Amino acid sequence: MAFKTRITDLLEIEHPIVQGGMQGVGTAELASAVSNAGGLGILTGLTQPTPAALREEIERCRTMTGKPFGVNLTVFPTINSPDYKAYAQAIIDGGIRIVETAGTPAVREIWEMLKPHGIVILHKCTAVRHALSAERAGCDVISIDGFECAGHPGEDDIPGLILIPAAADKVKIPMLASGGFGDGRGLIAALALGADGINMGTRFCATQEAMIHPNVKQAYIDNDERGTYLIFRSFKNTARVGKSEVSTEVARRLSQLDAKFKDVQELVAGTAGRELLETGDMSKGVFWAGMVQGLIHDIPTCKELIDRIVGDAQTIVRERLEGMLGLSRQSIAA
Repeated sequence: MAFKTRITDLLEIEHPIVQGGMQGVGTAELASAVSNAGGLGILTGLTQPTPAALREEIERCRTMTGKPFGVNLTVFPTINSPDYKAYAQAIIDGGIRIVETAGTPAVREIWEMLKPHGIVILHKCTAVRHALSAERAGCDVISIDGFECAGHPGEDDIPGLILIPAAADKVKIPMLASGGFGDGRGLIAALALGADGINMGTRFCATQEAMIHPNVKQAYIDNDERGTYLIFRSFKNTARVGKSEVSTEVARRLSQLDAKFKDVQELVAGTAGRELLETGDMSKGVFWAGMVQGLIHDIPTCKELIDRIVGDAQTIVRERLEGMLGLSRQSIAA
């Protein structure tokens, strides 16, 4: 039994499982492994230092998989903005047909570049109103990101159990559920809540093909569902990061009255985070992580993980849900 949804049809993938774009993590090794396993792998555009490097990474990924993969392009609020349009042009030149976007309203300029080329745009949102706005603007897929997610969960604090069906009630285009997903139970829950598949970030970080240091992968296992901090709340740019000595210090400093970004800037700098991922020195910065850490207990290959998720989901349907339905019918007949 395969799970065929609007997502598998539109993206031409075997399983309704998408690997979200993650800064410093979404490289060809991970994206190709996810795609080869039947999901949709995604390269993270801004992980590459230049648009030219992104073109090379796209070609490198093509040598590693013949299956569909996409590219993420997130428009960050930042002082020194990269040349987003040049990255978008590299995506177009690379023949990519699926792009995951996120970020500030300026991302609409990127959509305007991509749409004439027939590129499927998968946009990540943390609120129903934002999802509807993206749908009206011509996006093809919504990834609705619940409060449990790593990265930026928005400012509304709506968990997936409410946000997903609330979005499904109004959004007409295909929809992925994101934030807190990592096993077969989550896949079944997402489909039951009205989504067409799941988007996973943190869980794919703890896989063999994620090109990050084993110390970071071990941190995902060691942390439980309480193992995150919400930082930057007072700046209206809330971010969820994994619990560590550094993030504990960040949270402490930001809890002080009149705390400013400069008080933690050296601890949360992107360069520090990249050094942490590469060297495994957990004192160098913070790392992104979601509440799904509480469901991470091993570091499988992407194929092992996806096969397990799909297999467990199938078992839930056959042995639990169908059994319950059968019992209900017998009771009614009696």
